Amino acid sequence: MTTATDRQAELEAKYRSLPADQRRRVIARARPETRIKLAWVERQMAMDRSPGALAAVLTEGREKQAAHLDMIDSAFRRIAAGERLQVMLTCPPRHGKSQRASRWGPLWYLRRHPEHRVMIASYGADLADDHGRWVRDQLREYSSVLGIKLHSASHAANRFDLEQKRGSSVRGGMVTAGVGGGLTGKGFNLGIIDDPFKGHDDASSPAQRDRIWEWYRSVFFTRRASKASIILINTRWHEDDLSGRLLKHEPHRWVQIDLPALADSTTDPLHREVGEPLWPSEYGLDELADIRESVGERVWYALYQQKPRPLEGGVWKWAWITSNRIDPKAWPGITPTRVIVAVDHAGGDSLRNDEVGLVCAARDSEGDLYVLDDRSRTMGADTWGTEVCRLAIERQADAIVVENNFGGDMAKQIVTQAWRALAQDGQTNRLLMPSIIEVHAKQGKRLRAEPIAQLYSRGLVHHVGEFTELEGQMVTWLPGMDSPDRMDAAVHALTELADPSRQGLGTEHYGDQRLRGRR
Repeated sequence: MTTATDRQAELEAKYRSLPADQRRRVIARARPETRIKLAWVERQMAMDRSPGALAAVLTEGREKQAAHLDMIDSAFRRIAAGERLQVMLTCPPRHGKSQRASRWGPLWYLRRHPEHRVMIASYGADLADDHGRWVRDQLREYSSVLGIKLHSASHAANRFDLEQKRGSSVRGGMVTAGVGGGLTGKGFNLGIIDDPFKGHDDASSPAQRDRIWEWYRSVFFTRRASKASIILINTRWHEDDLSGRLLKHEPHRWVQIDLPALADSTTDPLHREVGEPLWPSEYGLDELADIRESVGERVWYALYQQKPRPLEGGVWKWAWITSNRIDPKAWPGITPTRVIVAVDHAGGDSLRNDEVGLVCAARDSEGDLYVLDDRSRTMGADTWGTEVCRLAIERQADAIVVENNFGGDMAKQIVTQAWRALAQDGQTNRLLMPSIIEVHAKQGKRLRAEPIAQLYSRGLVHHVGEFTELEGQMVTWLPGMDSPDRMDAAVHALTELADPSRQGLGTEHYGDQRLRGRR
């Protein structure tokens, strides 16, 4: 027999399934008492959408929303819908990441899955308990609105249970702990690690990094339930921190949400232009510039750009780059005598997709060198040849440097064919094809890199703007490490430019006057 409650539930489910415009028409035609009920349903539907929507409803719009917080919400929605995800979230301080991912997110998740358990771990038990206490207090204050309640005998901030659903013997809840602490007898469906390191000193300790790594593998990870998800919120204090090791050992398992304060890549997850701030309404360019000046380069890159950097590089030093950088707006006032595009393509089978180093550099009449572009990215041979030529056309380069270590003269052929194709399409602006200079990198990387690094140390090399990934490769590279593509391309270009007698292929001068007007 169908009861009034069953009919009410059936009507509510039908209403929820309607598109928004149809629901508005239903509300407009409804009686006042029905509108009150439908308003309650609308509020429930809004809270169901995402952690941010739940926050907006419960705070009456005071909780702020932004594009980067939408990405965090999206991860929670996917997890709540049943996807098993391991999400790595990096985001600047005071941009709402912990509030959203360690507070509103878990509260929203428990509302959706009151039979599940959430675990939150942080560098200190006190911080983790603060998150747990916040979630517990919201459950107390808004239990009638949320539709979930604390168990009557559960009050601790670091471990509390929910009342189980009618007819269910499974009881969900939350547990919090300090990173490195024991979790015996505790498990999770959603595990959140929020800042496993207290700060730079903590992350700089090899013993501490090893301790947290072992805790993650042998304690935290082993407490996950079947199909459990993990969210790691990690300020990148050190390249060998927990995020660094996870990306080294199992990169394929992690969904990365890397949100620097200023976009520094053409692959930005929010499709920002390079240099665009993450949360312009709260932290605009002027505000971020003040922060950068106050905290210094090391803290800026770690906390705000999520690019961990050593205090000093190996062959290169940070000061050599940062002290001689010039603003791109100043470049039009400099007259180059030579412009070189250099490419470090994938070795072996050059037809596969791999990261290709693609850098443009120039020299002026005083002997100063300038890095103008870093267009390096993952490309196959059918792509990188064209991109090399497009950059050469854009910068009116007189030569293109390619390695011939792999595949004989294949690299030269790829560039030549790409130029001919662009010329046939009328895209070369009637420019002469740049001379192709083949180099065989038979010397050790240190022998090739050190002379260029010395030019940096003497203040003779200027980066025209910021090239975060290229500069990161330079200052973190040590002899014996694997080949860094961007750095190799830059070294090739700058080596060609460093010797003033090199005005074309080998030491021969150009015979076609292509350098006329540059002296």
